[in-house]
Amino acid sequence: MKKTIFFLLIISCQTGMSQYSDVMNNTIYQFTINDIEGNEFDFQKLEGKKIMVVNTASKCGLTPQYKGLQELYEKYKDSGFVIVGFPANNFLWQEPGSDEKISSFCEKNYGVTFPMMSKISVKGSTMHPIYKFLTRVKKNGYKDSSVKWNFQKYLIGESGKIEKIISPKTLPQSEEIICWIEGTK
Repeated sequence: MKKTIFFLLIISCQTGMSQYSDVMNNTIYQFTINDIEGNEFDFQKLEGKKIMVVNTASKCGLTPQYKGLQELYEKYKDSGFVIVGFPANNFLWQEPGSDEKISSFCEKNYGVTFPMMSKISVKGSTMHPIYKFLTRVKKNGYKDSSVKWNFQKYLIGESGKIEKIISPKTLPQSEEIICWIEGTK
């Protein structure tokens, strides 16, 4: 009887460790999605870089953050840092436009050159799989979160795993973000 219980305990631990291992092996690099131009964007090509994932909107009080995001991208893009923007219409219909209109708005008003993805949902039953990864500990191995508003920032380390979640109101040039990019904090 003791051998049977011991055997079952070992099997149970191995199964649990296998599930834990699966979560720990999940990274942002598993995703391939469409960019705002309709082309395939493979996150695998960002391996080894620090990545900021941010949900964006064109008609939001926080929309001027595009300027700060672009400045941050320009300053650090040659140092292994990239910003990936995800337009989303989940908060008070603040991103109603098509991909083409969003792209034009970002370029014309803020000179955005960092990668922008096709418009997705970041909340609810239609949440895109990449945001399921970002917001669920069972998928990301970091922690559960919810997207509070437009311009919430997920900071992904060189290993492809989440390292920080930054409030929508925190400006891109905040000390917390700069220190993370530069590796000084």
